[in-house]
Order: sequence, then structure tokens, then C-alpha cells
Amino acid sequence: MVTIIKTSHSIRSIFNYNENKVKAGVAECIAAGNYPVNVDKMNDTLKLSRFIKRMELNENAKRNSVHISLNFDPSENHSKEKLIAIADTYMEKIGFGKQPYLVYQHHDAGHPHLHVVTINIERDGKRIDLHHLGLRKSEPARKEIEELFGLVKAEGRKKKEEFALQPIPVGKVQYGRIESKKAISNVLNAVLNQYKYASLPELNAVLKQYNVMADRGSENSKIFLAKGLVYRILDEQGKPIGVPIKASDFFSKPTLKFIEEKFKRNEIRRIPDKIRLKNAIDIALLKERTMSTNQLAKCLEKEGIHTVFRKSTEGLLYGITYVDHKTKSVFNGSSLGKEYSAKAIQERCALKVTGEEKSKKMSKKMPSKELLINNMQQQKDTLTIPDLVKLLDQLIQVENSSDYLPNQLKNKRRKKKRLGSSNN
Repeated sequence: MVTIIKTSHSIRSIFNYNENKVKAGVAECIAAGNYPVNVDKMNDTLKLSRFIKRMELNENAKRNSVHISLNFDPSENHSKEKLIAIADTYMEKIGFGKQPYLVYQHHDAGHPHLHVVTINIERDGKRIDLHHLGLRKSEPARKEIEELFGLVKAEGRKKKEEFALQPIPVGKVQYGRIESKKAISNVLNAVLNQYKYASLPELNAVLKQYNVMADRGSENSKIFLAKGLVYRILDEQGKPIGVPIKASDFFSKPTLKFIEEKFKRNEIRRIPDKIRLKNAIDIALLKERTMSTNQLAKCLEKEGIHTVFRKSTEGLLYGITYVDHKTKSVFNGSSLGKEYSAKAIQERCALKVTGEEKSKKMSKKMPSKELLINNMQQQKDTLTIPDLVKLLDQLIQVENSSDYLPNQLKNKRRKKKRLGSSNN
């Protein structure tokens, strides 16, 4: 079993996420802990009001909502009664046994899993400490429950990443297929709190992959001057379609002020992820002697990195943004360094430079061996074996390639002496 714990300041968004799944026919609410009546006799209002009344006992607590995912191996097929017993036991062991909670069984993934919705405000208004809840309480509870119920044991970090909460049940938003507000909300719930972006263009680099855009309007518009923000659905050509929806109309209130606070926190949170991204770009550019920007994007896609090119109406490239889906970090090229900006990448991807001129230009624009070695040293604790093999392979290729040798160091062919020629 793998457990994932997410905390939030909005119980409504967590509750609505699960109830929307129920309405869509891909989930069902199978149990309610510490509620006055059985779950089959409650409507949405009664379910939610139980949480809200308890939260009113401590209005100073900001992060008061908890969203837990209990994930089982695809080979497991437990009865509903057993799943409820597992959820109840888990909540008891992590210290939430007396809290009100709802248990949802989801059917929209390749593995069986439960979602548990609860809050951390107790009857007397005191707050249950959420700091390192996963490490302190959840991990020991998980191991005990695996033994107690005979569950398939978790195999480590990679499996946890596969079971991470994925609130986007379908791919891109398609206008007219689903209620616009609900469709955008699903995307925002997944992107806003998971990805580390530090500007509006960086946020939009992720949102546009799902046909959604955060828009402030033109600089002279009323919405821009009032520091407002709207969200739009995009068509397949990337153009806005339908009526924009104000940020304040969503339950999670993803307003400009909320987004700007995220920018500040994410600027620090994403720092450790720079080295992986820079190494991935450098290695991709070292692989081929000539490479277009589109070929570079395809190479990075294999590493889980989506590249967004920003072009003018004339088709000129003026900006580049990298979305690393593995680390959930987003960087404009210039944020990584000058050599990763749009202009520098174009120069490093130059196709029509040949001979001596090409060798000189590429040697200037491509990172030196010292730079790669320095990056390896900085990232030694996080480098995987495949990453290390790639880096070493590129270092060896650069070292042994005769194209980078000065002419005077290259072996010269000896002229064959003609038969019968005189030494005179």
C-alpha cells in the first residue's frame, strides 16, 4: 500500500473534487467516520457542513484540510468492507480516528485506491499537528496495516510517484464537452499546488498544455488596472474560446494575489531542480553535431521535459520555457542562465555552420568539460546511474572526437614514395 497526504486551506475544493467524481460515475462515497448518520442517508450539504462547523472552532488555523490517498497494488481486489476497515484503521493509527472523515472509492485509475477527506480541528478547537505527518505517523501505520491485512508491500519511492494524486482525469480541456468552470477547476487543482512556477508566463506554459490560460488582459484594460485575473479555455490553435471566468468565482480563489504569493515561494522551492534541467539540455545538445530547436524539444521530451517556444507574429523566436514534469519545476530559459535563453539556444542549435567555423562556434557555445564535471559534483547526491552514464559518455565523446583537435595535433599522412624515383 502507498499513502499520499496533501494538506490544504480549502476543504470545499477537496470535497468538491471527490463529489464531482461521484457525479461523473467514476467514484462513490463508501463510508463516513464520526458522522451522526450513515453515508447513504446524507446529502452534499450535510457532509460538508460537518467539516465547516468543526473548522469554525479555530479560525486561526490556515491549513486545516487534509486529503489522503490510499493506493493498492493493481493485482489486489479487496471487498468494500475490507477497504472501509483499512481506512478506519489507518485513520486511527495516524491520530485522526475521532475526526469527521469521508471515504471515497475511485474507479478511474489502473489501480484500486481510496481518497479520504478530513480536517485537523478537534472538538475543543485545538489543531492536530500536520508537520511531517507522513514520516511520523503515516509510514509506521502503513507498514502495520500491510502486515495486518496481508497487503502487497510498497516497493519504494518510484511506486509512490506512480500513485501520486492526479486530479486531471482527462487530458486537454475541450470547449463544449464539459462545463467550462468545472473543466478549468480540475486543471487548476492539479497545476497550481503541484508545479513550481515563478511568473505568469511560466504558469501558462503548464496550463496551456491542458488548453487553459490565466489572463490579465491588456495593460490598459479594466481587469489589468484592477489587478484582476481571469481563466480562459483555448481551442486547438491556442486561441481563447468561450466566456472567461473570474478567478474569484472558483472555490479555491486562485486570484492574482494568490498566484503572486506562489511565485515568491516557488522561486526558492525550485532552486534544487535547476541542475537536472541544465544537464539534460547540455547532454541533448552534445549528442548531435547539428540540431534544430524542434529536435532539441523532442530529445528533452524523452526526459520528461516539455519545451515551450514563444514566437512573434513574424515567426521569430523570442522566448523559451522549460516544464520539467519529473520535478514539477518551470523555468524561463534566462532564469537558468544566459546560455539557456532563446537567443543562446538558437545559436547552439545552428545548423548551417560547417568546417572550421562550425568547430569554433560550437566550442564557444557548448558547455566545457569543466562545466559538466562541476554540475556532476553539485548533483552527485541526486544523479541516477543512467544520468551518470550519459554524462560520462558525453565527456568521453568530446575528449576523443578529432573534430575538436587543432590541425597541428592531427596525424599527417605520409606521402608514398614512387618506385624508381631518385633520392637526388
